[in-house]
Amino acid sequence: MLDMMRGLFHWISTPSGALAFLFYITVVVFVHEMGHFLVARLFKARVDVFSIGFGPELLGFNDRNGTRWKLCALPIGGYVKFAGDADAASTPDRNTSHLSAAEKEGMLAFKPVGQRAAVAAAGPFANFVLAIVLLTGLLLYSGHTSIGPLIGQVAKGSAADVAGIRTGDRVTKIGDVQITDFQQLPEIISTGGGQTLQMSLLRNGMPVQLWVTPRMTKSADGLGGSEERFVIGVLPSPKAELVHHAYNPVTAFGAACGMTVDIVRGTLVGIGQIVTGKASVQQLHGPVGIADITRKVAEFGFLPLLRLVAFLSVSIGLVNLFPIPLLDGGHLLYYGCEAVLGRPLGERAQDVGFRLGLVLVLGLMLLTTWNDLVRLNLF
Repeated sequence: MLDMMRGLFHWISTPSGALAFLFYITVVVFVHEMGHFLVARLFKARVDVFSIGFGPELLGFNDRNGTRWKLCALPIGGYVKFAGDADAASTPDRNTSHLSAAEKEGMLAFKPVGQRAAVAAAGPFANFVLAIVLLTGLLLYSGHTSIGPLIGQVAKGSAADVAGIRTGDRVTKIGDVQITDFQQLPEIISTGGGQTLQMSLLRNGMPVQLWVTPRMTKSADGLGGSEERFVIGVLPSPKAELVHHAYNPVTAFGAACGMTVDIVRGTLVGIGQIVTGKASVQQLHGPVGIADITRKVAEFGFLPLLRLVAFLSVSIGLVNLFPIPLLDGGHLLYYGCEAVLGRPLGERAQDVGFRLGLVLVLGLMLLTTWNDLVRLNLF
C-alpha cells in the first residue's frame, strides 16, 4: 500500500503531467460552464457562483452582477450555481414561497421550460464548439497527411491472414465506404463491433473482394500503454504514398465538423460495445487515467495536446447529454417530461431520480478510478 501511494505521488507530481492535466481540465470545464453562464445571462437569470473545481476556494472575486467567480482546490470539474438552486447540482430550492415576484423573475427555476432546457444544453454545445474551433485551427496550421491504403505487414494467424489479405494489396472499400487513407482502417474496424466486414481490394491491378472478421486484441495505444480493441492485424506498407492536404478556412471548418461527428459516433459505438459485452469496462478511463494520457500526449508537444483537448471536449460534452440526473442530460429529461405533462415532475420523483443519478455517477467514478490504478500498475 505504501509503495502504491509513493508511486501515485511520484506520478502526480510530474510537472509535465500536472500542467498538462490542469490545462486540459481548466479549458474544457471553463468553456462548458461558460456555455451555461452565457445562455442563462441571455435569459436574465442570476448566477450566484461560477466555479472551476470543487472544495475550498483558492482564489475568487465578485463581479458587478453579484456572481462569485472562484478557483477551488480540487480541479476535477466545475459548476455554475444559479439563484434559487439548493446546491451545485442545480437542484431547485423547494422553499420559495416567501419570495417576491421580482425575486422569482431572476431565478432560472421560474423561467419557461424552453429557456431552462437551452441553458442545460448550452454546456455540452459549448464543448462541441470548442472542439470544432481547435480542430479547425489545427487543420489550418498543419494540414493533414494521408497514408495510401497499401497493405504492408500481415500478422501471421491474424484475422487478415485468415481472410486471405496479402502484402501489397490496396484497400479501396470497406463495405460502402471509399478508402483513400490507411488511417481509415483502424477507425472503421475498431468501431465495427467485431462484425464481419466486406473489403474490396486491388491485387496486382485486379479487383478482389474478401470478408474479414476483426478480433478483440490487446494492442499498443501509441502512448506506451495498451488497450483492447478490434483489429485485423495489418500495417501500412513503407512504399505507401504520403499526401499532404492543406486547408482554407471553409474546408478546415467542414473537416473539423466531420471529425467531431466521427468522435461522437466512435464514442457511442464504444459505449454500445461495453454495454453489450463486446468490449471490456476496463477501457473506461477516469480522472487519473485521463491525466496520465494528457501527460503522455504533452510529451509530443503542444499541438498534439490541443488535439487531445478537442477529442476529450467532445467526449465530455456527449457524456453530459446522457439522460442521467445530475448531468445536463438529466435536466433535459426532466424538462422534456415537464413539456409533455404541462407541469414539473413531482418532488418525490425528482428526488429519487437525483439519488439514483448520484449512485450511478459515483459508481462510474469508482469503477474508472479502479481501472486507472490497475492500468498504471500502482498496486
